[in-house]
Amino acid sequence: MVVNGAMTVAQRSSSVASQTSTNGYTTCDRWHLQMNSSGTFTVSQSTTAPEGFANSFKIDCTTADASPDYLILSYRFEGQDLQRIKKGTASAESLTLSFWVRSSKTGTYQVNLQDIDNTRNIGATYTISSADTWEYKTVTFAGDTTGSLDNDNANSLNVEWWLASGTTFNSGAVPTSWEAKSNADRAAGLDVAIGASISDDFYITGVQLEIGETSTPVEHIPYSDQLARCQRYFYQLVDGANQSMGTGGYYASTLFILGVDHPVPMRAKPTASITSGTSYYRIWRNSTSEYCSLSTATHHSNSTTDHSIFDMTGDISGPVGYFGRMLSNSSSANVYLDAEL
Repeated sequence: MVVNGAMTVAQRSSSVASQTSTNGYTTCDRWHLQMNSSGTFTVSQSTTAPEGFANSFKIDCTTADASPDYLILSYRFEGQDLQRIKKGTASAESLTLSFWVRSSKTGTYQVNLQDIDNTRNIGATYTISSADTWEYKTVTFAGDTTGSLDNDNANSLNVEWWLASGTTFNSGAVPTSWEAKSNADRAAGLDVAIGASISDDFYITGVQLEIGETSTPVEHIPYSDQLARCQRYFYQLVDGANQSMGTGGYYASTLFILGVDHPVPMRAKPTASITSGTSYYRIWRNSTSEYCSLSTATHHSNSTTDHSIFDMTGDISGPVGYFGRMLSNSSSANVYLDAEL
């Protein structure tokens, strides 16, 4: 059920530093990171991996904090992809989570399933026994006969790995059976804190979530298929200079409209994140190059899950109806389309 469980796709970046209060996606696609007052970290797509894998998700402490609030790595699912687990019925399926993990810090860690639709959760603990050594972990969660998951494209279920927590999240008991969500229970079994020391790091890869009580060998999905699955949620249209963005036409003499087909239908109409500037992008027509402006505001409201429209303005002037090709013009140019959960 997990997309990019082997951490092979990282459209946004291979490494980001100085993470202190993150709540979002940083490097490896589909992997969400939340942290607050728990230290400073570099987050990366690492090439340190167990045999049979090429990559892992790495969290590396660069400034320590001995009194953390929270540090959570999570994966988020759409409800429509989980109807087969029969949650909320008498036939609710158990789920088995398996993954490879490595850390500089031994001890007991907690991982949970969090039902977003019904505000319920269940948890389990696992132990890292040897520092700086890859270990394979598997935990099984019972099926939940209470609370069905919505059959839509919204966030219905999360898996959350707790890496550090304060008393708000660890003063209760591990929820070994499904219960109404209690923050005090979400990290009650955690006895380590990644980030309490500058030497702390944490790696994970080979993540699978399967129906039943037995884990199976990791299904290695071709990179091209994995990338397409990731692009449902995030599409990096441009990352650098001299990259083609597509073709368009002059709707008016000073307005060029660019249409971009998404490689796959996105989960929802995306929002655009665009590096703005007067010389970041250019239009080629009839051997003539014109610089134009592009910003988040130019992402047209008529864009859909399948197609994005951009209004290009700036120091341009072309005959109405003429076609041209749009290119990025700077190594700093970035155009992202985001439909993440």
